[in-house]
Amino acid sequence: MEITKATTMGEMLQYDMGIAYVLMRAGMHCVGCPSSIGESLEEACMVHGLNADEVMASIQEYLDAKKEEQ
Repeated sequence: MEITKATTMGEMLQYDMGIAYVLMRAGMHCVGCPSSIGESLEEACMVHGLNADEVMASIQEYLDAKKEEQ
């Protein structure tokens, strides 16, 4: 799965629950909130005052590292 800023929070978490840790570390502590599941990464970042490109880079770094471990 390719994750972009348009990917919803629910889609990302369904793909890999480890992304929740990356999001919480970035300042999104409402990862499990039912209303956040339908938001895109970009929308969620906007609500939390975060830079979507930086959060996306952190997610990609996590996924790349996980891929290297396999």
